[in-house]
Amino acid sequence: MENPNLQFLLENWLPEATIEDMQAKMDSGELTSKELVLLYLNRIADYDKNGPCINSILEVNPDALHQAAALDAERKETGARGPLHGIPVLLKDNIDTHDKMHTSAGSLALEHSYAQEDSHVAKQLRKAGAVLLGKTNMTEWANFMADNMPTGYSSRGGQVLNPYGPQKFIVGGSSSGSGAAIAANFAAVAVGTETSGSILNPSGQNSLVGIKPTVGLISRRGIIPISHTQDTAGPMARTVKDAVYLLQALAGRDERDPITLTNNTTTDFTSLFDKNGLQHAKLGVPRDGTFYESLSDEKREIFEQTLSKLKQLGAELIEIDLPSSNANWGYDVLTYEFKTGVNAYLSQLHSSVKVRSLGQLIAFNKHQLERTLKYGQAVLLESEETSGTLTEAEYIQALEHDQYMATQQGIDYALNKFAIQALIFPHDHGSDLAARAGYPSITVPAGYTTEGEPFGVTFTGTAYSESTLIPFDYAYEQATKVRKSPRLERDSKA
Repeated sequence: MENPNLQFLLENWLPEATIEDMQAKMDSGELTSKELVLLYLNRIADYDKNGPCINSILEVNPDALHQAAALDAERKETGARGPLHGIPVLLKDNIDTHDKMHTSAGSLALEHSYAQEDSHVAKQLRKAGAVLLGKTNMTEWANFMADNMPTGYSSRGGQVLNPYGPQKFIVGGSSSGSGAAIAANFAAVAVGTETSGSILNPSGQNSLVGIKPTVGLISRRGIIPISHTQDTAGPMARTVKDAVYLLQALAGRDERDPITLTNNTTTDFTSLFDKNGLQHAKLGVPRDGTFYESLSDEKREIFEQTLSKLKQLGAELIEIDLPSSNANWGYDVLTYEFKTGVNAYLSQLHSSVKVRSLGQLIAFNKHQLERTLKYGQAVLLESEETSGTLTEAEYIQALEHDQYMATQQGIDYALNKFAIQALIFPHDHGSDLAARAGYPSITVPAGYTTEGEPFGVTFTGTAYSESTLIPFDYAYEQATKVRKSPRLERDSKA
């Protein structure tokens, strides 16, 4: 950068600046939102398509600088709207924005598709004064396309890499670009989406805080779906505070998404930052092998050290069992719900988009197979074989099974039987259980292997227990502060 002040901030301040740090500089007049956007654009140019080529950003919002300038003017006239005023935010490429950016779920079939209206998520961000900086790459169709597609790959955007080890570590999916981008600090925070692990997994893999909220806390309207019983958007950030500021902005009822009408919470999540939040906490540790079988000895040791630290911070840990640990889990619910949801979404796109159904998407891919079917589309084909009416007995039985086993024989069973407040899992290994229940989880950085691969720990609770989980995560984060920046190849500090 030619501006020496901005160059200094770019090299010495921006890499670990928090939302509060940014607001302090903007309030004091040391920095404007427009300049903050410029800083992030320069960092994207330096590292995302150059240097280590993280490849996390699909496109930048052409209006980002103008949005920032308008918010700067508003700050001078009437003050900031709140913590996100003027803050650059990235959105996963399956979240509709009614602007000059596309929404494609990483698919070439939708590479020219512009949303006809904002998703509720985008609407909430604009209301909070955030700058929509760009769209992030993702595992195509949120990893519901092919059996062997690597996390972070899409035919539109290519392969996202993990900033902590671009050639060594998986980036995690399917909010891969959101995770890699925030780890590499290409924006303050990002919005990811999860059906089963797609916020928690890339957050753990990229040493981030990821919040997968209760299904119903944040509207899903305007998000390309997989499952209407499990899908949700959620924050990905470098700190608990930043994630919670974003969560507060995103949460809210939406008459056009009925599940949000179950949300009766009035809690201000930003009031829950308590460094002593783990004192007298009662937490359950499932010891079933299912949650540990894929852990290396080194990662298992990191988790055991985490448990010891939780005890030091005042938490009581109780080893528990879950009846559902031996349940016969399948993915029938997603297979049936995907066709219904994606057909409805595609049918409402602008008339210029020629793919209007799952069947037409499959046909498009077949005609462009060298570009679109590097890993096939077996999952799409399986979903297309369903009726799309959700009347099959197999679907209804699977839905009832999943929800009963995940709640009454899973998370709620444990909370009630052992009188605990939350469950603790290594990395994202309990994410599937919480996803089927529609319950919240928050992952925070817990450490690194000797090779430098990030490892996290996840707190999980019952429906709308975010206000219980946030103090636990914040207290653990503040007591450990294990997160460190990735050492990017072109980083002047590397």
